[in-house]
Amino acid sequence: MLNLPPPGQRLYKLVSVENLIRSVEGSYLHFNRVDHYTDFALADHDDGAELPLDQPSNNATTFQKAPTLSLSGYYGRARGRTYACCFSLENSDHVWRHYGRGSPMGQVALQFDFEKLRQRLNTTFASEASLICSDILCRQIFSINYGKVSYVDRTSHRTNTERATNPIEYAYLKDARFVDERELRVTLSAIGIGHFHLADGREVDFPPSLQLMFDFQAAIADGTISQVMTGPTTNVEHLAAEFARLRIDGIP
Repeated sequence: MLNLPPPGQRLYKLVSVENLIRSVEGSYLHFNRVDHYTDFALADHDDGAELPLDQPSNNATTFQKAPTLSLSGYYGRARGRTYACCFSLENSDHVWRHYGRGSPMGQVALQFDFEKLRQRLNTTFASEASLICSDILCRQIFSINYGKVSYVDRTSHRTNTERATNPIEYAYLKDARFVDERELRVTLSAIGIGHFHLADGREVDFPPSLQLMFDFQAAIADGTISQVMTGPTTNVEHLAAEFARLRIDGIP
């Protein structure tokens, strides 16, 4: 259903130096809830939302055993339980201009091998102890997916003409004005019905972000991360000192 890149595809993750060091120290990849991209200039406030032309028929369609719940309501719940970690298919000027900015230590980009990243995340994701939610381990309730984002005109595009749309499809559709991002994303998503609980018994409130365990040192050693790229804003001396402190070496 989703559009995967060809073999050998490289991905680029551009972040601030501080956020990279925080992720390395904590051994995690950061996932944002798709309806919480609101705090920067290019944030997509419709990320993961159903399309406007899909909404009337979705609103009019309900579940046989839950007649008060419409498809539109179901999609809204599913959106509130979907998280994304975003990469670019290109090391472009556009991502350097708009992402990872505002940091005194500057920006840094990581180059990933997509297939190795997918293999590593699938292995990690299969572990019961792979997700951290509200600072405690979370029972595995999510599905993991990978795909290139498709860019459409949200005002005229429709997906539910022949069948009800799978909710994950909405997480991989963005308006054409974002096409320069050339995004590939990894999503974690839970179904839009029922209730879920943390390992300590508390009900999951689906916070704005999740952390998926990720061993940066191991990813560097096996080539999942193949390069660190600095730019004009990067405080290279600080980055090198932090890498030395964290015993990260052997990466160009």
